[in-house]
Amino acid sequence: MKLLSILSLLCSSLLIHGQSVDIQGHRGARGLMPENTIPAFLRAIDEGVTTLELDVVITKDKKVVVSHEPYMSSGICSKPDGTPVKSSESKSFNIYEMTYQEVSSFDCGSRGNSRFPAQEKMAVVKPLLSDLIQTVEKYLTDNNLPKLGYNVEIKSSESGDEVYHPDVNEFSKLVYAVTAGMLSEKRFTIQSFDFRVLKHMHEFYPGVTLVALIENTKGVESNLKTLGFIPNVYSPNYRLLSKKSIALCHEKGMKVIPWTVNDLKTMKRLVDIGVDGIITDYPNRAKGL
Repeated sequence: MKLLSILSLLCSSLLIHGQSVDIQGHRGARGLMPENTIPAFLRAIDEGVTTLELDVVITKDKKVVVSHEPYMSSGICSKPDGTPVKSSESKSFNIYEMTYQEVSSFDCGSRGNSRFPAQEKMAVVKPLLSDLIQTVEKYLTDNNLPKLGYNVEIKSSESGDEVYHPDVNEFSKLVYAVTAGMLSEKRFTIQSFDFRVLKHMHEFYPGVTLVALIENTKGVESNLKTLGFIPNVYSPNYRLLSKKSIALCHEKGMKVIPWTVNDLKTMKRLVDIGVDGIITDYPNRAKGL
């Protein structure tokens, strides 16, 4: 690793405008490399993130796989024969109905991503969460880099129960077994839009840092009332935030880490009004902070 990359990682942990800001690489570094793949996470480390943000789903053989969709996306994936997955057949490649061996036969990087033209194209598969953690930890050790965090999103919904994933109890148990089996609880957070997941984790794994993902316009008080407890982190779409709402979250003891912020001007504005972190597809741009 180049010295500049090492310095970037160290500097990302420093104070910005007198406050500590957590820079999280969204799906690794989606703007630069195929999303949710090992190369994307290693690139995010090189760009100086302090946390790796990722999504997980479950296979037929109960493996925890790093993937945003619980199926093979027609936007980025190719079938084992090399032909693109069509939009009409995408959901038929349901990861919950596939073994990991079958999942790993799909290439989800060679075609690139039309939404991210700068993304590097390469043949790459959806990794097991365990393989990702093992690879990252070795990379950090080999390059004498400080430990970083993992922000793991459990992708679940009521309509997806036993269709695209197991029920919340089993899903949470499978994910916790991998993460806690390889990392201390201080090194990872569990996030979800599905409040059922957060409620379950809060009850059965009280030592885990929980992140409430928010995309509705109900407001902080309403969402907390629905959740039933105060999570460690409030993580909304950045467009939903104001200086007042950030102050309210802080008063309640929550950190505020919005998603997904991709331009430096917006990053700076959010830091100025008090956010505790930034989730971005372009961790290289966050260096401008």
